Amino acid sequence: MNPFASATPAKAEATTAFTAPVYNAKGRMDRNHLLRQHMPLVRKLAHQMMAKLPASVELDDLIQVGMMGLNDAISRFDATAGAQFETFATQRIKGSMLDELRSLDWMSRGDRKLQRDIESAVHRLEQKLHRAPTESEIAQALEMSLESYQETLGRVRGTQIVHLEDMGSHEEGGEDFLDRHVADEAANPMALLQDHRMRQALVDAIKNLPEREQLMMSLYYEQDMNLKEIALVLGVTESRVCQLHSQSIARLRSRLRAW
Repeated sequence: MNPFASATPAKAEATTAFTAPVYNAKGRMDRNHLLRQHMPLVRKLAHQMMAKLPASVELDDLIQVGMMGLNDAISRFDATAGAQFETFATQRIKGSMLDELRSLDWMSRGDRKLQRDIESAVHRLEQKLHRAPTESEIAQALEMSLESYQETLGRVRGTQIVHLEDMGSHEEGGEDFLDRHVADEAANPMALLQDHRMRQALVDAIKNLPEREQLMMSLYYEQDMNLKEIALVLGVTESRVCQLHSQSIARLRSRLRAW
């Protein structure tokens, strides 16, 4: 089920074509060739992650860390294991970026409180108005000017369904997000039913987003466009796209609280 199927007309996906790993005369993977070949993959993953991060995180820094992850993937890849190199590299690149973000403590407690305040305000207004509140209404509920509210959206754009700290390492003790979701849910009919209901709830929540936010979410998550490309489509700045993304996620989190 595609939550964004009705949000925007179909668009031909721009995918990056990769070839099989190239080997040098000694039968080893050609590191320099692979680094050049997969640099667009690193940039793509960095752009995808940027919409979920605060403005203090630099794109170039994320790309640099991603290239280190790619280099590590080249060193560790075992072609005899049966996995595709691109799949293996993607995991290593994302892992490197997440490790770096955790080490930076990229979102302060104050910003996390603001994030929760926005979600609570959206929830209260939806209950009162029986519709999606406007930005001005949310700003008023938070006792902020519209300009201050939009600035806050840009600052707390780390809002996401799964927080980074929810994917902690085993060294920290206790189970992490992945531990809680590795069971064979296919053998649990109740889990399958709940998953179906959750997906349907998400579809319904997306359909209730304001039209512009539906389009923005579709371009980002379905059409795989980065912030700059979306800004050109919507005729706004990249920072405005970040604000719309934060606000959309806050609306969805508010509607999906029960899950």
